[in-house]
Amino acid sequence: MQVEKKNIILQAIAKTVKKLRGSKSQFILGAEYDIPSSVLSDLERGIKDPQLTTLVKLANAFGLSLPEFFNEFVKELPVDFSVCDK
Repeated sequence: MQVEKKNIILQAIAKTVKKLRGSKSQFILGAEYDIPSSVLSDLERGIKDPQLTTLVKLANAFGLSLPEFFNEFVKELPVDFSVCDK
């Protein structure tokens, strides 16, 4: 995957996690759902490629199914975004 496309995905995840976390601190969210606050910080800055287990934990933390969580971050991607060249 091209670095630029990967960064677009990471920024979409970052924006989604920030939005869904709301005013809850990274520390509290992480403690409640067994996600290190350093991982949350890296995710929200778009510098960490999350593991699938982390995404599952985040979906749970936000009261969403994994598909619902993915739908939220897909909304942050550019229109007609694709990781594959057409």
